[in-house]
Amino acid sequence: MNPFDSDIFTTARLTASINEAEYLPRRLGQLGLFQEEGITTTTVVVEKSGKQLGLVPAKERGAPGTPVLPDKRTGHTFSAVHLPTTAQIMADEAQNIRAFGSEDTLQALQDLVDARTLTMARKLDATHEYQRMGAIRGQILDADGATELLNLYTAFGITQTAVAFVLDTSTTNVQLKCLDVLEAIEVALGDIMFSGVRALCGSSFWRKLITHPLVTEAYKYQQSQRLRDDAREELDFGGIIFERYRGAVNGTPFVPTTEAFAVPMSADELFITRYAPANYMDAVNTIGLPFYSSSELMDHGKGIELEAQSNPIHLCTRPGAIIRLHENALP
Repeated sequence: MNPFDSDIFTTARLTASINEAEYLPRRLGQLGLFQEEGITTTTVVVEKSGKQLGLVPAKERGAPGTPVLPDKRTGHTFSAVHLPTTAQIMADEAQNIRAFGSEDTLQALQDLVDARTLTMARKLDATHEYQRMGAIRGQILDADGATELLNLYTAFGITQTAVAFVLDTSTTNVQLKCLDVLEAIEVALGDIMFSGVRALCGSSFWRKLITHPLVTEAYKYQQSQRLRDDAREELDFGGIIFERYRGAVNGTPFVPTTEAFAVPMSADELFITRYAPANYMDAVNTIGLPFYSSSELMDHGKGIELEAQSNPIHLCTRPGAIIRLHENALP
């Protein structure tokens, strides 16, 4: 019996497996900021009308298109990022975990497939988090932390709004700084409703915020318990919920240590994730899934090569509504 001649290694089976795996927890996923959908193409168009941005709805081929007025509206096309990763299962690996002639060959192979699939899924999931944070920051970078894949401010032709909190100065009115942030978000969103604002903080910004004299003074009289609680817990101050964000790639934090990013919550289609189909024949013109996996027999039947991939588009459709915070003076 050929141990690799099994439906374990079909594209459908592997894709189902990788989408069922329990992925490494990620904060942006937990917050539910990004609205996710699959698409049948590899691009998505975002329409800009003045400062307000909206999605262009997909239609059947031949149907009338959504009008785009050249003097007031512009459409921006964004392409999916192709994220492939590979792994191998060698024949010797299967040989070493079963007794010759046993009937557990397929189960042993299934365990190996599941283990490799989970490893690949974790890498892809971490990459999704990294690119989603890039969408919040307005600049999506490749895995090397330097190569720019997309700059949303350049794409939409707008300038990022930043507020200096001047946290090294003991007399800084932090509440007024928070008000500056809230008002800037209101201006950027116009009549778009949002439920609140959450600031994702780098480590240095967070430490200086929670120890700022006027912040600690306010909690002495209102919620003194907060000063005795775990310093890693979120802080509700000035109409903004601040939290310390964890996450890094190659030693570089997702959020720069001296900065924070204020994000309006529950704003309609502010953050979107679209999944394009994989570049497999059986995925052509189908609705994209978050993850795909396939396999191929190696030369002379020495093993199986697994591939897992994802083809996401992570976007902030109104980047002007994301306010960059600096612990001191603006750069």
